[in-house]
Amino acid sequence: MLKIKWFRGQWLHITFARVALYVVMIVMVCFTALPLVYLISTAFKPLDELFLYPPRFFVQNPTTKNFSDLVVSLGSSTVPFTRYAFNSLVNTITIVICTVIVSSMGAYSLVKLKPPGGVFLFNLILVALMFSPHVTKIPSYMVVNGLGLINTYGALILPNIAVAYNIFLIKQFMEQYPTELLEAARIDGAGEFRIFIQMVMPALKPATATLTVFSFVNNWNDYFSPLIYVTSQAMKTLPLALQTIGGGAAGMSVGRAGAVAAATFLMTAPTVIIFVIKQGQVMETMTYSGIKG
Repeated sequence: MLKIKWFRGQWLHITFARVALYVVMIVMVCFTALPLVYLISTAFKPLDELFLYPPRFFVQNPTTKNFSDLVVSLGSSTVPFTRYAFNSLVNTITIVICTVIVSSMGAYSLVKLKPPGGVFLFNLILVALMFSPHVTKIPSYMVVNGLGLINTYGALILPNIAVAYNIFLIKQFMEQYPTELLEAARIDGAGEFRIFIQMVMPALKPATATLTVFSFVNNWNDYFSPLIYVTSQAMKTLPLALQTIGGGAAGMSVGRAGAVAAATFLMTAPTVIIFVIKQGQVMETMTYSGIKG
Protein backbone atom coordinates (compact mmCIF):
# COMPACT_ATOMS: atom_id res chain seq x y z
CA MET A 1 0.00 0.00 0.00
CA LEU A 2 1.27 3.48 -0.92
CA LYS A 3 0.48 6.55 1.18
CA ILE A 4 0.47 10.02 -0.42
CA LYS A 5 -0.15 13.29 1.39
CA TRP A 6 -3.31 14.75 -0.14
CA PHE A 7 -5.47 17.85 0.19
CA ARG A 8 -5.22 19.70 3.57
CA GLY A 9 -2.72 17.24 4.97
CA GLN A 10 -4.96 14.19 4.51
CA TRP A 11 -3.33 10.91 3.55
CA LEU A 12 -4.47 9.10 0.44
CA HIS A 13 -4.13 5.31 0.71
CA ILE A 14 -3.39 3.76 -2.68
CA THR A 15 -3.81 0.01 -3.00
CA PHE A 16 -3.64 -2.27 -5.99
CA ALA A 17 -7.35 -3.13 -5.67
CA ARG A 18 -8.32 0.56 -5.69
CA VAL A 19 -6.12 1.31 -8.71
CA ALA A 20 -7.54 -1.68 -10.59
CA LEU A 21 -11.09 -0.57 -9.75
CA TYR A 22 -10.50 2.95 -11.05
CA VAL A 23 -8.84 1.64 -14.22
CA VAL A 24 -11.82 -0.63 -14.94
CA MET A 25 -14.27 2.22 -14.28
CA ILE A 26 -12.37 4.62 -16.57
CA VAL A 27 -12.30 2.02 -19.36
CA MET A 28 -16.05 1.42 -18.99
CA VAL A 29 -16.79 5.16 -19.04
CA CYS A 30 -14.71 5.64 -22.18
CA PHE A 31 -16.41 2.67 -23.85
CA THR A 32 -19.85 4.01 -22.93
CA ALA A 33 -18.98 7.45 -24.29
CA LEU A 34 -17.90 6.13 -27.71
CA PRO A 35 -21.35 6.52 -29.37
CA LEU A 36 -21.56 10.12 -28.17
CA VAL A 37 -18.04 10.88 -29.39
CA TYR A 38 -18.86 9.34 -32.77
CA LEU A 39 -22.07 11.37 -32.95
CA ILE A 40 -20.20 14.63 -32.37
CA SER A 41 -17.46 13.65 -34.80
CA THR A 42 -19.96 12.73 -37.52
CA ALA A 43 -21.82 16.03 -37.18
CA PHE A 44 -18.67 17.91 -38.23
CA LYS A 45 -17.52 15.58 -41.02
CA PRO A 46 -17.47 16.85 -44.61
CA LEU A 47 -19.30 14.80 -47.22
CA ASP A 48 -16.20 12.98 -48.44
CA GLU A 49 -15.56 11.63 -44.92
CA LEU A 50 -19.20 10.72 -44.32
CA PHE A 51 -19.14 8.18 -47.17
CA LEU A 52 -15.70 6.66 -46.56
CA TYR A 53 -15.54 2.87 -46.38
CA PRO A 54 -14.54 1.63 -43.91
CA PRO A 55 -15.95 4.59 -41.96
CA ARG A 56 -13.54 6.83 -40.08
CA PHE A 57 -14.27 7.25 -36.37
CA PHE A 58 -12.73 10.69 -35.81
CA VAL A 59 -13.18 13.62 -38.16
CA GLN A 60 -10.02 14.76 -39.94
CA ASN A 61 -11.22 18.02 -41.52
CA PRO A 62 -14.03 19.37 -39.33
CA THR A 63 -16.57 21.68 -40.93
CA THR A 64 -19.73 23.50 -39.88
CA LYS A 65 -21.26 23.26 -43.36
CA ASN A 66 -23.55 20.45 -42.20
CA PHE A 67 -25.37 22.85 -39.89
CA SER A 68 -25.82 25.45 -42.60
CA ASP A 69 -27.12 22.68 -44.89
CA LEU A 70 -29.60 21.74 -42.15
CA VAL A 71 -30.91 25.29 -41.93
CA VAL A 72 -31.22 25.43 -45.73
CA SER A 73 -32.99 22.04 -45.87
CA LEU A 74 -35.58 23.02 -43.28
CA GLY A 75 -35.82 26.63 -44.38
CA SER A 76 -36.53 26.01 -48.04
CA SER A 77 -40.27 26.16 -47.39
CA THR A 78 -42.30 29.10 -46.12
CA VAL A 79 -41.49 28.11 -42.50
CA PRO A 80 -37.92 28.86 -41.32
CA PHE A 81 -35.81 26.51 -39.24
CA THR A 82 -36.01 28.83 -36.23
CA ARG A 83 -39.78 28.32 -36.10
CA TYR A 84 -39.38 24.57 -35.58
CA ALA A 85 -36.78 25.15 -32.87
CA PHE A 86 -39.05 27.72 -31.20
CA ASN A 87 -41.99 25.29 -31.17
CA SER A 88 -39.89 22.54 -29.59
CA LEU A 89 -38.50 24.86 -26.93
CA VAL A 90 -41.88 26.35 -26.02
CA ASN A 91 -43.58 22.96 -25.80
CA THR A 92 -40.80 21.23 -23.89
CA ILE A 93 -40.10 24.00 -21.37
CA THR A 94 -43.81 24.57 -20.69
CA ILE A 95 -44.46 20.87 -20.20
CA VAL A 96 -41.46 20.47 -17.87
CA ILE A 97 -42.50 23.40 -15.66
CA CYS A 98 -46.17 22.38 -15.53
CA THR A 99 -45.51 18.69 -14.92
CA VAL A 100 -43.14 19.46 -12.02
CA ILE A 101 -45.77 21.67 -10.38
CA VAL A 102 -48.73 19.34 -11.00
CA SER A 103 -46.86 16.16 -10.02
CA SER A 104 -45.45 17.73 -6.84
CA MET A 105 -48.83 19.08 -5.74
CA GLY A 106 -50.55 15.80 -6.55
CA ALA A 107 -47.98 13.73 -4.67
CA TYR A 108 -48.09 16.10 -1.68
CA SER A 109 -51.87 15.88 -1.42
CA LEU A 110 -51.89 12.09 -1.74
CA VAL A 111 -49.13 11.46 0.81
CA LYS A 112 -49.49 14.23 3.38
CA LEU A 113 -53.10 15.44 3.16
CA LYS A 114 -54.63 11.97 2.61
CA PRO A 115 -57.89 13.09 0.97
CA PRO A 116 -60.96 10.80 0.84
CA GLY A 117 -60.48 8.35 -2.00
CA GLY A 118 -56.73 8.98 -2.09
CA VAL A 119 -55.93 5.28 -2.04
CA PHE A 120 -58.30 4.69 -4.95
CA LEU A 121 -56.71 7.53 -6.91
CA PHE A 122 -53.23 6.14 -6.33
CA ASN A 123 -54.41 2.70 -7.47
CA LEU A 124 -55.67 4.34 -10.67
CA ILE A 125 -52.21 5.82 -11.17
CA LEU A 126 -50.67 2.36 -10.76
CA VAL A 127 -53.14 0.95 -13.28
CA ALA A 128 -52.24 3.73 -15.73
CA LEU A 129 -48.58 2.69 -15.49
CA MET A 130 -49.48 -0.66 -17.02
CA PHE A 131 -50.60 0.87 -20.32
CA SER A 132 -48.30 2.01 -23.09
CA PRO A 133 -48.63 5.75 -23.83
CA HIS A 134 -49.50 4.92 -27.43
CA VAL A 135 -52.62 3.03 -26.30
CA THR A 136 -54.11 6.22 -24.89
CA LYS A 137 -53.48 8.35 -27.97
CA ILE A 138 -56.88 7.64 -29.54
CA PRO A 139 -58.97 8.74 -26.52
CA SER A 140 -56.54 11.65 -25.98
CA TYR A 141 -57.06 12.73 -29.58
CA MET A 142 -60.83 12.57 -29.14
CA VAL A 143 -60.64 14.78 -26.05
CA VAL A 144 -58.26 17.27 -27.68
CA ASN A 145 -60.39 17.39 -30.81
CA GLY A 146 -63.54 17.88 -28.74
CA LEU A 147 -61.92 20.85 -27.00
CA GLY A 148 -61.01 22.38 -30.35
CA LEU A 149 -57.28 22.35 -29.61
CA ILE A 150 -56.06 20.55 -32.73
CA ASN A 151 -53.12 22.33 -34.33
CA THR A 152 -52.43 24.47 -31.25
CA TYR A 153 -49.79 24.52 -28.53
CA GLY A 154 -52.44 23.30 -26.10
CA ALA A 155 -52.79 20.03 -28.00
CA LEU A 156 -49.07 19.35 -27.56
CA ILE A 157 -48.80 20.55 -23.97
CA LEU A 158 -51.95 19.60 -22.03
CA PRO A 159 -51.94 15.79 -22.63
CA ASN A 160 -48.32 15.55 -21.43
CA ILE A 161 -48.59 17.43 -18.13
CA ALA A 162 -50.25 14.91 -15.80
CA VAL A 163 -48.28 11.71 -16.43
CA ALA A 164 -48.81 8.74 -14.12
CA TYR A 165 -45.13 7.84 -13.83
CA ASN A 166 -44.18 11.41 -12.87
CA ILE A 167 -46.67 11.50 -9.99
CA PHE A 168 -45.54 8.04 -8.87
CA LEU A 169 -41.88 9.14 -8.86
CA ILE A 170 -42.53 12.25 -6.74
CA LYS A 171 -44.81 10.31 -4.39
CA GLN A 172 -42.08 7.78 -3.60
CA PHE A 173 -39.72 10.61 -2.69
CA MET A 174 -42.41 12.55 -0.80
CA GLU A 175 -42.88 9.66 1.61
CA GLN A 176 -39.37 10.36 2.93
CA TYR A 177 -40.37 13.83 4.14
CA PRO A 178 -41.10 13.92 7.92
CA THR A 179 -44.75 14.59 8.67
CA GLU A 180 -43.78 16.02 12.07
CA LEU A 181 -42.24 19.09 10.39
CA LEU A 182 -45.48 19.78 8.57
CA GLU A 183 -47.50 19.46 11.77
CA ALA A 184 -45.14 21.84 13.56
CA ALA A 185 -45.54 24.38 10.75
CA ARG A 186 -49.34 24.08 10.94
CA ILE A 187 -49.23 24.67 14.71
CA ASP A 188 -47.20 27.83 14.07
CA GLY A 189 -49.98 29.07 11.82
CA ALA A 190 -48.53 28.38 8.37
CA GLY A 191 -51.03 27.63 5.61
CA GLU A 192 -50.82 24.60 3.36
CA PHE A 193 -49.72 26.60 0.33
CA ARG A 194 -46.92 28.28 2.29
CA ILE A 195 -45.82 24.94 3.72
CA PHE A 196 -45.75 23.41 0.25
CA ILE A 197 -43.79 26.28 -1.36
CA GLN A 198 -41.32 27.09 1.42
CA MET A 199 -40.77 23.69 3.05
CA VAL A 200 -41.74 20.84 0.75
CA MET A 201 -40.56 22.09 -2.64
CA PRO A 202 -36.96 22.87 -1.51
CA ALA A 203 -36.74 19.36 -0.04
CA LEU A 204 -37.95 17.89 -3.33
CA LYS A 205 -35.12 19.36 -5.42
CA PRO A 206 -33.47 15.97 -6.18
CA ALA A 207 -36.80 14.46 -7.22
CA THR A 208 -37.86 17.46 -9.29
CA ALA A 209 -34.43 17.49 -10.97
CA THR A 210 -34.91 13.86 -11.95
CA LEU A 211 -38.41 14.61 -13.19
CA THR A 212 -37.04 17.56 -15.18
CA VAL A 213 -34.53 15.32 -16.94
CA PHE A 214 -37.05 12.58 -17.74
CA SER A 215 -39.73 15.01 -18.89
CA PHE A 216 -37.33 17.07 -21.00
CA VAL A 217 -35.89 14.04 -22.77
CA ASN A 218 -39.29 12.48 -23.48
CA ASN A 219 -40.90 15.64 -24.80
CA TRP A 220 -37.91 17.04 -26.66
CA ASN A 221 -37.64 13.81 -28.65
CA ASP A 222 -41.42 13.29 -28.96
CA TYR A 223 -42.29 12.60 -32.59
CA PHE A 224 -45.65 10.90 -32.26
CA SER A 225 -47.67 13.63 -30.50
CA PRO A 226 -46.98 16.39 -33.08
CA LEU A 227 -47.66 13.84 -35.82
CA ILE A 228 -51.27 13.30 -34.71
CA TYR A 229 -52.13 16.70 -33.21
CA VAL A 230 -50.48 19.05 -35.73
CA THR A 231 -51.60 19.70 -39.29
CA SER A 232 -49.96 23.04 -39.98
CA GLN A 233 -46.34 23.30 -41.11
CA ALA A 234 -45.83 26.27 -38.77
CA MET A 235 -46.75 24.17 -35.71
CA LYS A 236 -44.32 21.33 -36.36
CA THR A 237 -41.58 20.61 -33.84
CA LEU A 238 -37.98 19.69 -34.57
CA PRO A 239 -38.35 15.87 -34.41
CA LEU A 240 -41.23 15.98 -36.89
CA ALA A 241 -39.58 18.53 -39.16
CA LEU A 242 -36.26 16.69 -39.25
CA GLN A 243 -37.98 13.61 -40.66
CA THR A 244 -38.68 15.59 -43.81
CA ILE A 245 -35.00 16.07 -44.67
CA GLY A 246 -34.45 14.29 -47.94
CA GLY A 247 -37.84 12.56 -47.66
CA GLY A 248 -36.82 10.49 -44.61
CA ALA A 249 -34.00 8.00 -44.13
CA ALA A 250 -35.07 5.80 -47.04
CA GLY A 251 -35.08 8.66 -49.53
CA MET A 252 -32.20 10.63 -48.11
CA SER A 253 -30.05 12.19 -50.81
CA VAL A 254 -26.27 12.18 -50.69
CA GLY A 255 -26.17 15.96 -50.50
CA ARG A 256 -28.28 16.01 -47.36
CA ALA A 257 -26.40 13.34 -45.41
CA GLY A 258 -24.44 16.06 -43.63
CA ALA A 259 -27.67 17.81 -42.66
CA VAL A 260 -28.97 14.56 -41.16
CA ALA A 261 -25.77 14.18 -39.13
CA ALA A 262 -26.08 17.75 -37.86
CA ALA A 263 -29.75 17.19 -37.04
CA THR A 264 -28.93 14.10 -34.99
CA PHE A 265 -26.35 16.06 -33.03
CA LEU A 266 -28.78 18.95 -32.53
CA MET A 267 -31.48 16.66 -31.14
CA THR A 268 -29.10 14.82 -28.79
CA ALA A 269 -27.03 17.70 -27.40
CA PRO A 270 -29.74 19.40 -25.25
CA THR A 271 -30.68 16.14 -23.53
CA VAL A 272 -27.04 15.37 -22.71
CA ILE A 273 -26.50 18.89 -21.36
CA ILE A 274 -29.60 18.68 -19.15
CA PHE A 275 -28.49 15.34 -17.71
CA VAL A 276 -24.94 16.55 -17.05
CA ILE A 277 -26.29 19.56 -15.14
CA LYS A 278 -28.76 17.52 -13.08
CA GLN A 279 -26.89 14.21 -12.72
CA GLY A 280 -25.93 14.69 -9.06
CA GLN A 281 -29.53 15.23 -7.99
CA VAL A 282 -30.71 12.38 -10.22
CA MET A 283 -28.34 9.99 -8.49
CA GLU A 284 -29.53 11.23 -5.09
CA THR A 285 -33.14 10.50 -6.04
CA MET A 286 -32.25 6.98 -7.12
CA THR A 287 -30.46 6.42 -3.82
CA TYR A 288 -33.46 7.51 -1.79
CA SER A 289 -35.79 5.40 -3.90
CA GLY A 290 -33.57 2.37 -3.34
CA ILE A 291 -33.58 2.88 0.42
CA LYS A 292 -37.36 3.25 0.43
CA GLY A 293 -37.82 0.05 -1.52
